[in-house]
Amino acid sequence: MCPEDNAPEINLSDNAKGILESIENLTVMELADLVKALEDKFGVSAAAPIAMAVGPAAPGAEAPAEEKTSFTPMLVDFGDQKIKVIKEIRAVTSLGLKEAKDFVEGTLPAAILENIPEDEAKQIKEKIEAVGAKIEIK
Repeated sequence: MCPEDNAPEINLSDNAKGILESIENLTVMELADLVKALEDKFGVSAAAPIAMAVGPAAPGAEAPAEEKTSFTPMLVDFGDQKIKVIKEIRAVTSLGLKEAKDFVEGTLPAAILENIPEDEAKQIKEKIEAVGAKIEIK
């Protein structure tokens, strides 16, 4: 079942439909750049709002520690086998060759994938570290 199946119908103008179709054709890196440009231009954030606590906790009662359920593997250093690292990045992210190369050569540390299950993050770490890169899971 697609998420769109239960979504309310939204009537878009022809202009908005054209923009939506253009966005569908962007690569992940192009889309990330577009989001950043929109945030900068309009002074907004694409991050989900964080709910604030409604009231103070009861005296002496500690909030239970939340168990971390999502993890982000970060490329810290690509090591001396950059080409192999680029190939592994492509395999786990489905980026194109140029986008994967730009990602690996870009500002480090960089999130490979965000908010994924722990076992998937560990698998990615193992695969990419096997070709000489340094990965941290946050």
